[in-house]
Formats: sequence, C-alpha cells, structure tokens
Amino acid sequence: MTIPTISSAEAKVLLAQGAALIDIRERDEYARENIPEAHLLSLSAIENGDRLGPFDPFDTVIFYCQSGTRTAQNAQKLAAAVEPAKVLLLEGGLNGWKKEGQEILADTTQPLPVMRQVQIVAGSLILAGVVLGYAVHPAFFLLSGFVGAGLLFAGISGFCGMARLLARMPWNRRV
Repeated sequence: MTIPTISSAEAKVLLAQGAALIDIRERDEYARENIPEAHLLSLSAIENGDRLGPFDPFDTVIFYCQSGTRTAQNAQKLAAAVEPAKVLLLEGGLNGWKKEGQEILADTTQPLPVMRQVQIVAGSLILAGVVLGYAVHPAFFLLSGFVGAGLLFAGISGFCGMARLLARMPWNRRV
C-alpha cells in the first residue's frame, strides 16, 4: 500500500478541517523547531508501541519529519500506529513546509539536535586528525581512524557512544 504525500498548502487546508499533524522526529529536534499545529510522537516512541488516538476511518493524520525521508521509509509503521485513520505524508517534511513560507515555531535557544552535534564533533575530530597528521606527526592520523571506526560501529550496531556522551552534556539537558 502506497501512502500519498501532500504539499504544505494542501496540509494547511486539511488542518483547518480538523486533520491531525504528527511530528515523528525526536524530542530535541521538535523542541528546537516545529510546526505550530503538530503533536510529537517520535518514530522511536512508535517503535516502542506508543500510539495517539483513538482514530476512526473518517480521521486524517498527516505525518512529517525533517526532510520527508524518515516518514517515507517508515510509512507502513506510521499507518499502523493510527489505524484506521487516513494517513498522508507531508512532502519535504519540515524543510518543505518552511520552503513554502509556512509558519513554524522556532526556539533557537534550544541546543542543536544530538545527531547534528555528533556530525560536527566527528567531522572536527577527523579533520583535526588529518591536518595534525600532515603538519605535526603521522600518529595523529590514528585520531581520524578511531573516529571513523566509531562511526562504523555506530552504523552497524545502532549504538553511538559519542551521541550518548553528548546527550549528557549540560547544554543538552534543557529539553
């Protein structure tokens, strides 16, 4: 079963008619930036069995994430979480919503999402290892290798030690 996508303009019309808008991103992403009418039900919560509702067959539920990729990849799982409601996906996610000039709620005092912090830290450490390896001593290349191995392990196992460490930092305890 293919779940249709809708534009931001179409979503606005449906929201005015009573459709539910559900953000499947994680709590830290939602706290920093979201669509005003949206309810948070993260993909990880859905995978743990959390549900919204009850819904009936006449209800419409619109799911979105940051870019639309997570909703598209998990469409069947999302539909199952709100059965028997009609399910739609917001085309382009939050990025598409903003691109269309629609209103968002943004709290830039919130920290960046943890995965963006991981990307920044990992990229910085790899770059530092390469620069120091060429400029100071070849042993610094090990730093880049260590971070690369950690990213590989995180991708294979689903456990990211750097993300867990960053999540415990004082600036990330605000959500």
